[in-house]
Amino acid sequence: MKQSNVVNSAGRPRSVEAEQAILNATWKLLEEGTVRDLSIEAIAREAGVGKTTIYRWWPSKTAVVIDAFLAKVISEIPFPEESSAAQALLGQVISLVKAFSGDYGRIVAEIIAEGQGDKEALENFRKRFLLPRRLSARAIIEKGIQSGEFDPNLDPELAMDILYGPIYYRLLVGHLPLDEEFARSLPERALRCFLNKR
Repeated sequence: MKQSNVVNSAGRPRSVEAEQAILNATWKLLEEGTVRDLSIEAIAREAGVGKTTIYRWWPSKTAVVIDAFLAKVISEIPFPEESSAAQALLGQVISLVKAFSGDYGRIVAEIIAEGQGDKEALENFRKRFLLPRRLSARAIIEKGIQSGEFDPNLDPELAMDILYGPIYYRLLVGHLPLDEEFARSLPERALRCFLNKR
């Protein structure tokens, strides 16, 4: 059987086929239900593997969910290659809002909700999804500062919170939709705060 290069803590390489079956099964079950209702038993049954296989590779149900989510969403929310830092951020925010307006957003909200009672799960989500995205956004913002496009006194961390915070606010509170108008108007308004006014 073909083996992947991913090795678990016991030093055994993961089977590519079994790993993909587990992630696919997890995503299928998430489309039909919620993170809270999902169980390792259900994933194992849907994937046609033993529970011990899943526990050998993932420490918890939420860890499997995060990997299944990442496998699906990362290719849909890229940071576009643009000459302008503002245009790169604009394009990425639009794609993120679009992605989060459906199942991806619901599942992110459910992962964050699970994380309120499971700090390790929340830390895993931050480390695997949020921090890499913030590093990419920070690099673009710093490029904009260095080029003179953005205010030289702009704090990249605050800028990211201004740009992305409203997305998670709508996602978690649900008071208003993550729609096309929001996807377009949010970055346009936020980016005006970043520009160098010289």
